[in-house]
Amino acid sequence: MKLVIRKPEVRDAERISVICSTGWRETVEGQLSKTFQQQTVNYWYSSEKIIQDIKKGSYSFVAETEGTVAGVIGGGMTGGRSAEVYVLYIDKKYRYHGIGKALLHKLTEHHQRKGAKKQWVSVQENNELGMPFYKARGFVQQSVKKTKSAAGEVQVSLRMKRDI
Repeated sequence: MKLVIRKPEVRDAERISVICSTGWRETVEGQLSKTFQQQTVNYWYSSEKIIQDIKKGSYSFVAETEGTVAGVIGGGMTGGRSAEVYVLYIDKKYRYHGIGKALLHKLTEHHQRKGAKKQWVSVQENNELGMPFYKARGFVQQSVKKTKSAAGEVQVSLRMKRDI
């Protein structure tokens, strides 16, 4: 499978929307209500929002294989010498082929060029795909962050960090 890592383009927005909304729902299934899931997807992963975020640079890279966007990563500098992975999702059909690893590597190189020495990520509690992935790449849990939604639901994220 030939893999191309490139900057996202506006034409990728619909595909990014599908990958991110599906991936996010998989991570919160059984933890957050369907109503909250739909509200979140409608806000963060609508094509219009993704187009805005592509233009702002919030989505850093996409992985393309066989002419299809198979995964996406976004991140940025968060101050000083720290960087953050905001989003990383791989289409289910393309998982376990090294795409997530390749995207994280590309983003990490980008962060290092910008002067980052630390890289952070928030992982949804009980994320059975994300936790082992990040741990295998040297991320260590630093704290637990609880966020209450407008509907009163509590979303629990694990804050993880690694030196880069």
